[in-house]
Amino acid sequence: MNQIRLKALAKINLGLDVLRRKEDGYHEVKMIMQTINLHDQIHIRKIEEEEIRIRTNLYYLPNNENNLAYKAAKILKDEFDLPGGVSINLKKVIPVAAGMAGGSSDAAAVLFGMNKLYGLKLSMQDLMDRGVKLGADVPYCIMRGTALAEGIGEKLTKLPAMPKCHILIAKPPINVSTKFVYENLHANDLKPEDHPPVDMQLEALRHGDLEKLVANMGNVLERVTVPAYPVIDEIKQMMVDCGALGSMMSGSGPTVFGIFKSYTKAKEAYEKIEQSGLSKQIYLTTPYNQREEMK
Repeated sequence: MNQIRLKALAKINLGLDVLRRKEDGYHEVKMIMQTINLHDQIHIRKIEEEEIRIRTNLYYLPNNENNLAYKAAKILKDEFDLPGGVSINLKKVIPVAAGMAGGSSDAAAVLFGMNKLYGLKLSMQDLMDRGVKLGADVPYCIMRGTALAEGIGEKLTKLPAMPKCHILIAKPPINVSTKFVYENLHANDLKPEDHPPVDMQLEALRHGDLEKLVANMGNVLERVTVPAYPVIDEIKQMMVDCGALGSMMSGSGPTVFGIFKSYTKAKEAYEKIEQSGLSKQIYLTTPYNQREEMK
């Protein structure tokens, strides 16, 4: 095998709580993560030259060691002293810096792909152990599906699959600094009522209850991001007005998603948001629920 093509899938947060800021500066979180059928395309190819080449369809993305996909390849190349090098072509579709783990998913796909390409025979857990060195979301992007993430996001528990639905994604034409959001959250000062009811969502998933799951959605980071960027609230309200069961910001933002039972209503919301000009990137997709290999 000299080359491999993979899909790097995006994620949304169905629930996102920050429990506290730790002394080391990291934040302890409790999140429900959900993979969705929106993906970047990754093409990894062996080359004779002793180098890691990164090419992307977006001119502003780094093509050197500042790219997570590069770092992922380097971890395995260095550890196993792999001969030659690799050329990695990233076709980006997942919105960048948008709270959807696009970079982390690309890194996860590269770890998975190089494991296959070079016959390293690393287990899923082996890959996740290496992925956490690249970022807290990378192990989840290797696992995929519906999961509870705790600790700094690296402690993962597989959950029952999210019930079938339609998910509308809309990213406004702004960029949000994750560092800014967490620094201004003041997690240790949050009151009990400020925390979203993640445990209620866990119960809803156990019973396959989509309405209860969505009714208890909450993202504590909205307390910082929404006042700074009111367009997020505008998009959320537009989705609800169009029939979404609920709408929320994913991660630290600015991407907004809406959960719909009806495809027709989801499509109407897509068209209305597109016409409004509030969002430059809009996608209509579904949850990824199957535990299957990356492909």
